[in-house]
Amino acid sequence: MAILSYLFLPLILLVSACSQQTTDKTSIIGPSDTSNLIEADTAGLAKATFAGGCFWCTEAYFERVQGVKAVISGYAGGTTANPTYAEVSAGNTDFAEAVQVYYNPDSINYEKLVEVFFATHDPTTLNRQGPDVGEQYRSVAFYRTADERRIIEDHIQKLASSGKYKNKIVTYVQPLKKFWPAEQYHQDYYVRNPSDPYVVSVAKPKVEKFEKQYSSILKPQYDN
Repeated sequence: MAILSYLFLPLILLVSACSQQTTDKTSIIGPSDTSNLIEADTAGLAKATFAGGCFWCTEAYFERVQGVKAVISGYAGGTTANPTYAEVSAGNTDFAEAVQVYYNPDSINYEKLVEVFFATHDPTTLNRQGPDVGEQYRSVAFYRTADERRIIEDHIQKLASSGKYKNKIVTYVQPLKKFWPAEQYHQDYYVRNPSDPYVVSVAKPKVEKFEKQYSSILKPQYDN
């Protein structure tokens, strides 16, 4: 199984973190109707929820995968209601930046989504991904059923036994209690903000590497 390596430290040091971007929020438009995308689950789609660092990156990976119909950036793993980006990115809540993946189980299974999740971030760094530091960037695989929990834990054990990582995998495995969609301007951020310094220096190299290593499961428009 392909495991991506993210040794971009010299590059990362030159850019600010996801939470430090000073984007003009009024100039960014998210999906035309995020609520409709969320409600699309009633049309037979399954859901998977993951937190693996800045959700701008995580969203971009999963949007490229065949069988994935929609990806919503948001917040999960916390206890309060209606979290905001200002609160979460500042580390003032117990939420993690997360994505909710809506997928067709006839086209892609949960096991493959779990594989993609672990392959697109470093599960051995505690409360950190690249330049993004804090509990809000922790690695979490959320489950809805006992079977999903088993799949996640089996994959972690497989990775731990493979020798791919020098350090211990620190990904949390937790039941999903509530997913809160993020503000509109965060949706499809990678696509809508190609010139953003964080996208150019951090997200784009990772996404391009993912496209090369997982070309067999990419949607046609991303399979170059």
